Amino acid sequence: MPDTPLSTPDNATPLRAKRLLFVCLGNICRSPTAEGVFGAIAREAGLPLEIDSAGTGNWHVGAPPDRRAIAAAAARGYDISSQRARQVTPADFSRFDLILAMDSRNRADLERLRPGGVATPVEMFLSYDAQGGGLLDLPDPYFDDRFDDVLDMIERASRGLAARWLR
Repeated sequence: MPDTPLSTPDNATPLRAKRLLFVCLGNICRSPTAEGVFGAIAREAGLPLEIDSAGTGNWHVGAPPDRRAIAAAAARGYDISSQRARQVTPADFSRFDLILAMDSRNRADLERLRPGGVATPVEMFLSYDAQGGGLLDLPDPYFDDRFDDVLDMIERASRGLAARWLR
């Protein structure tokens, strides 16, 4: 894992969430990678968090992450091979304190799935990437094979997210 220090803007408020859910489309590329990367960073920082991932679609339920995602993560010291895809459910809005969407389509799908009266925040994961230049939609590497580029963005956003607990 890279030894880049955790930092956050001075005006950022600390996070209080203890249970986080990362969500993408099929739960085989972006969200399992984010779960693995953020989980490693959180453990290293001593953050006692429950972390999971899910997809808005059901195509890959029960399947491991994409072999290319596993290989890219392993090349940087993250093991995501034991994860299995699952589909997000309305109950996740009560189970998790913060839900992080990988792109605007996932966020819209999550908002449609949200049970009435449940206020669990759904945020864009890349909003925590201070070097992202305002990009909020994490590209899906499934079709264009940009797993290393996506992993760079996930690492930066994960460090930014973790830094919010350390304020």
